[in-house]
Amino acid sequence: MARTQASDFNDRREFIIERALQLYAEKGFLGASVADLATACKTSKSLIYHYFPSKEDILFEAMDSHIKTLSNAASGIAGMDGASASDKLNALIHAFMHLYVGAAARHKVLINELYHLPPNRRDIIVGRQRRLIQLVVDLVADIQPQLKTRPELLRPAAMLFYGMLNWTHTWFDPKGPASVDSISELMSDLMIGGLKTLPVPSKKTRR
Repeated sequence: MARTQASDFNDRREFIIERALQLYAEKGFLGASVADLATACKTSKSLIYHYFPSKEDILFEAMDSHIKTLSNAASGIAGMDGASASDKLNALIHAFMHLYVGAAARHKVLINELYHLPPNRRDIIVGRQRRLIQLVVDLVADIQPQLKTRPELLRPAAMLFYGMLNWTHTWFDPKGPASVDSISELMSDLMIGGLKTLPVPSKKTRR
């Protein structure tokens, strides 16, 4: 007879993931053992393995849940009827900034520990990341159509967007004098205003 799943099974999994994220963010994935995690959770290694078959499973679930949350927000914004590309990019900045607050450990682990995943699972995460990047590429091209004549600059423009956003967890203090929304507006003004006034040079012919 199959073992009945406890009613709080998912809550316990999420609790383990949160403790693992703190450990991986502080010590790195390789530096934190399952024994360390069991100690942090005040439980046994065997119980950790009851919820997750391997240490890599914990890492994948931690990354995947974070990027799925970002992807779901992005999908909703991309489907906004009647909204301009500028409005969508502004909404994306605000949504991501709010999601990043309190998720510094998740984001740090996603950035630093990706290559500790098995290749098949790494490909899943990378695939989701590429779709998020492509969304911004498409929005950037709509905001500044001249960049369509310089396709080699489109992806870098999107990566500059993520470069601004992805490192806010290292310096932004939500309890500080600047609010999440004020930082979001500043980022939006820099990105969208900059794109609209961007003098796109013609591509020089190589000699």
